[in-house]
Amino acid sequence: MSRNFNPRRLDVAALSQAKAQVSGHDSVQDYERLSKELHGPAPGVSIDWQAVGGQRRAVDGGTYLALHLNASADLPLTCQLCMGEIIEPVTVDRHFIFLADEEAAASLDESSEEDDVLALSSEFDLQALVEDEMLMALPLVPRHEQCPDEPILASDDADFEAALNDKPKPFASLAALKGSLKSK
Repeated sequence: MSRNFNPRRLDVAALSQAKAQVSGHDSVQDYERLSKELHGPAPGVSIDWQAVGGQRRAVDGGTYLALHLNASADLPLTCQLCMGEIIEPVTVDRHFIFLADEEAAASLDESSEEDDVLALSSEFDLQALVEDEMLMALPLVPRHEQCPDEPILASDDADFEAALNDKPKPFASLAALKGSLKSK
């Protein structure tokens, strides 16, 4: 029997017990927080993701309901050298284990380095998890290998120096006044 699973209100237990999968091909604009990190509006950019339910052995030796999440997108980010656009491939490949309550999940999560441990919910927002994981997978400092335009690495230029020289110097007139007083 085939069952439809709603990624915004996912029954993780049902998905895991059925060893079923749910997937999506969503516009990046559907992910508000992630969209704010982009170089500019990106209406043609999409995120492909897939979540597969099942069971997974945890660090404590127990076997729990689990979810394996894969997501990927080529995101237009801002190069931190030249401030131009750079397309960065961003991927997520994570395992999540689900426990009955927050306290048990927090306890196991402290000792688990390989898996994230979350509290089980019958209305889990999988798309919010996709967005969280994509945000965490973004490069800290996106930059080109070789910027298309050479970045300006100085804080001033010739015009800046010329502007300083053209600016009146208030103490120059005092120096002239002091010089004229000495000559008398």
